[in-house]
Amino acid sequence: MPGISLRAAALGLLLGTMPGSAVAQSYSAFPPAVSPDSAGFSLERLQRIDSLVIGLVANSLIPGAVVFISRRGQLVFHKAYGVRDMESQVPMHRDDIFRIASQSKAITALAVMMLWEEGRFQLDDPVSRYIPEFTRPTVLKTFKASDTTWTTEPAGREMTIRQLLTHTSGLDYASIGSRNFQAIYAKAGVPSGIGNDTQTIGEKMRLLGGLPLRQKPGEEFVYSLSSDVLGYLVEVLSGMPFDQYLRTRIFDPLGMRDTWFYLPPDRHARLVTIHDGASGKAVPLHAKVFDGVDPNYPKLQGTYFSGGAGLSSTVENYARFLQLFLNKGEFNGVRLLSPKTVEMMLVDQLPTMDTEFGLGFGLETAANDYQSPKSIGSFSWGGAFATTYWADPQEGLVAQIYTNMINPPARSLGAIFTVLTYSAMVPTGSGSAPRAAQQGGARRP
Repeated sequence: MPGISLRAAALGLLLGTMPGSAVAQSYSAFPPAVSPDSAGFSLERLQRIDSLVIGLVANSLIPGAVVFISRRGQLVFHKAYGVRDMESQVPMHRDDIFRIASQSKAITALAVMMLWEEGRFQLDDPVSRYIPEFTRPTVLKTFKASDTTWTTEPAGREMTIRQLLTHTSGLDYASIGSRNFQAIYAKAGVPSGIGNDTQTIGEKMRLLGGLPLRQKPGEEFVYSLSSDVLGYLVEVLSGMPFDQYLRTRIFDPLGMRDTWFYLPPDRHARLVTIHDGASGKAVPLHAKVFDGVDPNYPKLQGTYFSGGAGLSSTVENYARFLQLFLNKGEFNGVRLLSPKTVEMMLVDQLPTMDTEFGLGFGLETAANDYQSPKSIGSFSWGGAFATTYWADPQEGLVAQIYTNMINPPARSLGAIFTVLTYSAMVPTGSGSAPRAAQQGGARRP
């Protein structure tokens, strides 16, 4: 390629900006790009990610994807593959917008902890102190599926805000929870949290407060509507609609201009189509999902701001959010949390349970470190539409792979991407601490 250095050519291939590339575009965003070798990555090994995703696209297992890797605040790999929509065949772009679903939960946790730092509440306060409908909770005792009637008994204790943050509140999930609670929530009109454009989070969470719990608060980790309750709690404590609080206190300060519950019209064209992989191949989804959710819900003018599942975003925007935590609460001169609060959020809050979970994130700890190459202290989660992220404080790493699918045939995509990312990391001279030294003790066999 005349006029292009080998290093520039390699960088262009990894960032999808080579002349003539299908993903070349005018693009200025966080973070600054560097050559992979200067960030401790092997170019040859990073290209295994290309092979993986290109192969999945070629075999119609996914329509396309966007991959993002940064290290120590510098961009190593940011590339788009395939198409945004298999019917229109519009190419995927790096700044396309994805429904991030449950990745909303960590953002909600940040909003809650910002209010905690202002002294608005204590983590072990009962939720009922701020949302009275959660007073005197009951636990489900019997359930009759034939007519969806049930009996209850007193819970004996109330859920706390900390238990909402750790999914130990006793709540269950609409649409994706246990059968009994899917029926109970559906009968009461409590939704899963996305696509409910004509409702409000306040009215539905107040209804939820009057329904039975699945188990007593604090007994076990059950993935639940807890983050939706937290979204409403933010409204109660701040006096602002949840979407406005996120916009003014988090998204605008961090430069997350493409993160919304409901997208402005000028961003509609960048929304990736949801595809369904139930047939073994990816096809555009036209039917409703979950509890009657319109797959085009981000284009609606809605009023339901789900703290657990409602947001859409780009990999670049979500990288800003994750970098805030790697930077111990500060990003680009904006401090949203103190370092000690970040530290607390990333400590396992459930040491007596089998789930390693902080205040809003799944965690890599000494107990589960044998399962993956992530460093102890890494935090992660994903979304229902096949979006995956993690951040590794020891390596200064942010890694994400996004596609928008239900029933994806390539179910292990996130796990394989994790392996390929870490296997592409090579010593740079300063080096990382040997893995055994990171443990602080013996690994579980």
